[in-house]
Amino acid sequence: MHRARAALTRRFATIAGRDAGMSTVEYAVGTIAAAAFGAVLYTVVSGDSIPDALGGIIEQALNTSV
Repeated sequence: MHRARAALTRRFATIAGRDAGMSTVEYAVGTIAAAAFGAVLYTVVSGDSIPDALGGIIEQALNTSV
């Protein structure tokens, strides 16, 4: 049992050692992607097409006969 536990501990240490520093890179890429998505979303929403489209949808919904 002791050998199996020692082998498992060595294997886990080897696997965990390979990922050193990966989480920092993943967080950096995720942060950059979120910022880029936010910039694109802000550009789309702040443009004239979105308010016009929403206004058209609301006007059409209010003017439909039931």
